[in-house]
Amino acid sequence: MRPLAKAGVPSLMVCVFGITTGEFVIAGILPDVAHDLAVSVPAAGLLVTAYAIGMIVGGPVLTALTARFPRKPLIMILLGITIAGNLASALAPSYPVLFAARVVTALVTSTFFANAIVIAVSTAAPGKQASTVSKLVFGMNLAMILGAPIGTFIGNGHGWRATFLAVAACCAAGFLLVLRLVPDVRDATPATSAVAELRVFRRRDVQLAIAVTAVANAGLLMVFTFFAPLVTDVTGFAGGAVAVLLLVYGVGAAVGNFLGGWLSDRSPMRSQLGLLAVLAVALVGMWAGSGSMAVTAVMVFVVGALGFSVIPGMQARVLATAAQAPTLAMAVNASAYQLAAAFAAWLGGVVIDGGLGLRAVYLAGAAVTVAGIAVSTYAWLHPHTTTGPASGTGSADGPDTTDGPVPGTGPADETGAGSQAEPARQG
Repeated sequence: MRPLAKAGVPSLMVCVFGITTGEFVIAGILPDVAHDLAVSVPAAGLLVTAYAIGMIVGGPVLTALTARFPRKPLIMILLGITIAGNLASALAPSYPVLFAARVVTALVTSTFFANAIVIAVSTAAPGKQASTVSKLVFGMNLAMILGAPIGTFIGNGHGWRATFLAVAACCAAGFLLVLRLVPDVRDATPATSAVAELRVFRRRDVQLAIAVTAVANAGLLMVFTFFAPLVTDVTGFAGGAVAVLLLVYGVGAAVGNFLGGWLSDRSPMRSQLGLLAVLAVALVGMWAGSGSMAVTAVMVFVVGALGFSVIPGMQARVLATAAQAPTLAMAVNASAYQLAAAFAAWLGGVVIDGGLGLRAVYLAGAAVTVAGIAVSTYAWLHPHTTTGPASGTGSADGPDTTDGPVPGTGPADETGAGSQAEPARQG
C-alpha cells in the first residue's frame, strides 16, 4: 500500500466522524432547537425522520446518477455540500429552512460513505478489505462515543447553532485532508451508466447480501431504539445513567467493529453466522438478567460489540457480490439499514402495545436476529453465479470452506486501479 493511501484512510475517517456526528448530535440538542425555533419537541423530532428519509431515498438515486463521476472529485463535491448544509443549519432563521438543510445534507450522506469505502478498499492490501472497512466504521463509532456528546456539550454551552458550526468545521478539516492525502482512484472502475449499475441488482446474490443487512441488524436495532426505557423502567437505572450506558455500548461497538473486521478477513461467512448466533444468545441473556444492574451493564457492552462485529463482514459481502456497481450497492445497503431501523421501531412498538411488555423487546430482538441467521445461511448455501457485462462478471462465494478472505476482493495496483475488474468493495 502506498504511503499516500495509508494516510488516505485516516483522512476519510475524519470525514466519516464529522458527517456521522452531524447525524447523531441532533438528539442531544433537540429541546434547544425546538425552543429557539418555536416548534414543539415532536415537530423538531421530525428533523431526525427527515434525515433518515433523505438517506434512504437520496443514497441510491444520487449514487446512480453519479455513476460516471470520478470518485475523488465526487467525494470532494459531496463534502462541500455537507459543509454547506451544516452551515445552513447553523444559520437557519426558521424551522423550514433548518428542515430543508437537514434533508439536503442527508441526500449526499450515503453516496459519500459508499464512495469513501470504495476508495479505501481499493488501496487495501490483499485479504485486508474487511478490516479496512472497519477503520472507516470506527469513525462512526467515535461519532457515537465522542462526537455526539461533545456536540451536545458545545450546544449546551454556546447554543445549538454552535454545534452545527463545529460539525461544519470538522468536515472542512476532512475536506482539506482528502484533497491532500486521498489518492485518486477514478480509473478503478470503468465508466458506467445508471442503468448499467442498476442491472447488478438482478443478481440473486446481491439481493441476498442486502437482505442480510436489513434482517440481521433489525434485532439489535429494536433493542437500541428502546434502550433508555429498557435500562430505566425494566432494570431500574436512574435516568442520568443512560448516557454512561450508551458510552459503554459505544466502546463495545468500537471493539466489536475491529474484531469483526479481523475475523471477516479470515472466514467471512462462518464468522458472520457465529457472531449472529452469539448475539441472539446475548439478547436472550439480557432478557434473563434484566433485573440486575450489574448483568445489564456488562451485557450492554457485549451486545454493542457483537452488533457491530458483523457489520464489516456484511459490507464486504455486498461489495464482493456487486463488484461492478460497488457504490450503488453500498448506497442501497445503507438504505436497507435505515429501513431495518424503521421496521425495528415499529415491531418493538407492536410488541410493547400488544401486551407482552417492554422486557419482551429483548426476546423479539433475539427472534429477529435468528431470522437474520436463516437469511445468512441461505445466502451462504445458495451462491448464484452470473457472467457477462450486463449483470457483472464474477460469482459469489459458496460455502466458506476455505476460511479465506472475501472472494472477489483483489488488491489494487500501484496506480489505484484494479486488475481486470474492480476490486470488491465493502461499505
